[in-house]
Amino acid sequence: MIPTPAAQRLRDRLSRPGIVAAPGAIDALTARLVEAQGFEAVYMTGLGATATRIGRPDLGLLSQTEMSDQARAMAAATAIPVIADADTGYGGPLNLRRVIDDYARAGVAAFHVEDQEMPKRCGQLAGARLVSAETAAARLRAAVAARDATGSGMLVIGRTDALGVEGIEGALERARRYADTGVDLVFVDGIKTEAQVEAVAEGLKAPKIVSIVDGTDAARVTLDTLEQMDFRICLFALTVLLAGLGAQAAALGRLRQAGRPDPSAEAFDYAGFSGLVDLAEHQHFAHEFEA
Repeated sequence: MIPTPAAQRLRDRLSRPGIVAAPGAIDALTARLVEAQGFEAVYMTGLGATATRIGRPDLGLLSQTEMSDQARAMAAATAIPVIADADTGYGGPLNLRRVIDDYARAGVAAFHVEDQEMPKRCGQLAGARLVSAETAAARLRAAVAARDATGSGMLVIGRTDALGVEGIEGALERARRYADTGVDLVFVDGIKTEAQVEAVAEGLKAPKIVSIVDGTDAARVTLDTLEQMDFRICLFALTVLLAGLGAQAAALGRLRQAGRPDPSAEAFDYAGFSGLVDLAEHQHFAHEFEA
């Protein structure tokens, strides 16, 4: 397999100064919207994938195949790098190798693997159960080896969900250990406060990612400040999902009350939607080759 172009683009971008903002997308159309707004990468959030595909919470309900399908659709829809959630790897080393093979073929640029037991849960929720640090490190070494075997150049991100279980020091100790497994970046998930952002920035010198969740105290930290703290990528996993649900609920409420569409000023019209999905280009191609 030749190196994934998106993975190389992300590596090239990370070799230059500046933090990469990667909003979460819940589907391929939203990924196109992220790209259209000028962002340099998009995040395939497991929470968003679960909510979109089955309308359920992020409690490890999606299979490896469903997550691979989601990644494939998003990577095909955009030119910007897709950073994908790979959960726990969905089983043992062979299961992990399979999802990595699938992500490589899909054109994913980077993926993260976490240290929870199966079934996992969203990193923002309490009650996560962790595998041992030794088991998690072996999992990440397997991910690096599987990535190398694909020749794709995808970036491997070692994620720990220990913050809510072992506290900040335990999470940092795990992250430092994971950084030594050969991964490209490390990621302490579950951050909710500015103090936790600062503690990770000060206590973790390896190349690192942060996830900022809307409505938390940590969301007051600006992207410029995160860049000064030496974070390389910032995920905004829920911003689009929560805003989109709010807009859709409001539109449906107005429709239910008025009995007719009453779009807000921010709503797309059909022309805007057509531009987002490249309707004119598709029609031109079809007409050019019609008999």
